[in-house]
Amino acid sequence: MTLPVALIESLRGLPGFDEAAFVAVHERGEAPVSVRVNPAKGGAGPEGSRVVPWCPAGRYLASRPSFILDPSWHAGRYYVQEASSMFVEQAFRQHAGGVPSPRVLDACAAPGGKSTHLQALVGDGLLVSNEVIRARVGILSENMQRWGGDNVVVTSADPRALGAAAAFFDVVLVDAPCSGSGLFRREPEAIREWSPELVEMCGQRQQRILADLWCSLKEGGLLIYSTCSYSFRENEAIVDWLTRQFAAEPLPVKLDPAWGIVASGKSGYRFYPYLLEGEGLFMACLKKTGAVGPASRSLRPASFLSRREAEPARAWLSSPDDYDYLLTGETIRALPAALAADMAWLGSVLPVREAGVAVGQPTRKELVPDPALALSSLVGSPAPRLELTLEQALAYLRKDDLRIEGAPQGWALVTFEGHGLGWVKVLPGRINNYWPKPWRVLKR
Repeated sequence: MTLPVALIESLRGLPGFDEAAFVAVHERGEAPVSVRVNPAKGGAGPEGSRVVPWCPAGRYLASRPSFILDPSWHAGRYYVQEASSMFVEQAFRQHAGGVPSPRVLDACAAPGGKSTHLQALVGDGLLVSNEVIRARVGILSENMQRWGGDNVVVTSADPRALGAAAAFFDVVLVDAPCSGSGLFRREPEAIREWSPELVEMCGQRQQRILADLWCSLKEGGLLIYSTCSYSFRENEAIVDWLTRQFAAEPLPVKLDPAWGIVASGKSGYRFYPYLLEGEGLFMACLKKTGAVGPASRSLRPASFLSRREAEPARAWLSSPDDYDYLLTGETIRALPAALAADMAWLGSVLPVREAGVAVGQPTRKELVPDPALALSSLVGSPAPRLELTLEQALAYLRKDDLRIEGAPQGWALVTFEGHGLGWVKVLPGRINNYWPKPWRVLKR
């Protein structure tokens, strides 16, 4: 692995940078494997794994398994995530952990690592997971459905359009598009694309994104800014620009010296792979100390379904009275009652891909349950549960023919190790597999 000379030269003199160690760790090319477990689905890590020091739900694995062949991954019991990026938990807990029912925006969310993490942290708050690149919204939506939370809205809006939510959010996370030097070990092809010109272009883009999003943050709100770049121009220089350009106050994050994280600049933090088990990362926290004017938000009445209209969906939920119901297209969605007005309003001003949990599609004869319902914590359906063996679960994920002896006819929720995976419909002589075709596992 030959690192760009211009990159090495640009890093000399930065806090924590050791050129010989930097080159050596990239020449080894060995990156640790880590996952973050889902506390809502058991929260148990793989046997023999070690806890990531700054994230109690993070786990280091001894080796990299084939995640695509693990039904537990498909069931959303854990998310495969690089360990350094799990530091967002410290930023959130230390500076927003006491905010009641926080409204949180992950502005550049795909594929969903930090969004699934934030969903596990916000409690009964609201999370908006946004991705402006339309081609990446699908994987974000899929990963959020697997994670199973009901308090999430997935949007695909330009950062400028998010200004419609003026002073709406208590926390805004910007994991900004960057030159990617922090991921060279994991993505060696990024080395060929790296250049000083790319760093400058990314720095300018990061400033535009932050400027567009600033008004969406409340006075006193928390901005968490991060990149997977080592470059000063994309990191400390951006924090300096924010404090000059806006009413932004850098906030320190308490560190354990044993973690190996390097403090840099105005309360920024650098992650070097030769000092810790993780990839290259920069993260900083800032508090918004000035207002942009009062939030202008007209609460348009949402067309929620009446109890009678929602009954086909209510019958499939364990606590139906805790939700309001919307019909979007052909799908009935369940929105937490305490968040329903905000969710519906966001849908009136932003392009929303997902909101709450999709319960199912009503037909003249029945409701066809949605895959998202099977993966959520809402499901309390009248349909029986069918526990699958590993062999049966893999057959289900491949959409192969299933044979389950003694299965009663009708809809059934298939589970693996007690956790919902998806739906089948048992008919005389066959079982119809309702695992989504785009999610089908092709690997044997």
